[in-house]
Amino acid sequence: MQQLATEPMSGDSRSPEPGGEELSLAERAYRAIRDRLVMLEIRPGAPIHEEQLAQSLGVGRTPVREALKRLQYERLITTYPRRGTFATEVNITDLAHISEVRQELEPLAAAQAARRATVADRAVLTALRQELEHADPARQDGELMRLDLQVHRAVYAAAHNPYLEDTLVRHDNLATRIWCLFLDRLSDMAGHVEEHGPLIEAIVAGEPERAARLARGHVEGFEQAIRAAI
Repeated sequence: MQQLATEPMSGDSRSPEPGGEELSLAERAYRAIRDRLVMLEIRPGAPIHEEQLAQSLGVGRTPVREALKRLQYERLITTYPRRGTFATEVNITDLAHISEVRQELEPLAAAQAARRATVADRAVLTALRQELEHADPARQDGELMRLDLQVHRAVYAAAHNPYLEDTLVRHDNLATRIWCLFLDRLSDMAGHVEEHGPLIEAIVAGEPERAARLARGHVEGFEQAIRAAI
């Protein structure tokens, strides 16, 4: 099992996020394990050991156990009777199903974000837009994927619909695992991530129709790029 590269989370059971949100140990453990599963730092099919995760994260086993329950629901881990718990395999046949959901809901989230984004939301998105502008094209693909995740999650949050946000985060996580599996075959990772620039501009400018159109094009381009790499 790969050790998680993260800072220990011992000490106070709650820790503030940059936006002021306080996260429980279980939530912090969930986010840390989730993103390492999504980025394939925990490889598909790898065994999941509660004790090792707890030690690497600097928490007890209870927060890890709570996190793993959520991750199983999100199809990132699976448990087999008498065998144990494992990171789910990445199945390329799921691409069509995931894309079908995202092609409908990503434009909706982008449009709603353009309508509902608060001043704080726009500040977050503007900061991400600036990071995109100054991103080094030679950056590691893994770093670009993390930036891609940040943008998607910021857009979902700006839509201010928790049910829509939850659904899209889960499906974007699954899509990202597929993308990471084919990173070595994809030639223009930087170009894919840079597509978010005009989308962010449309949301910040309050242009829902344009935002929806750009979001749909981004999802369709993702599926086409993956299919071309297979």
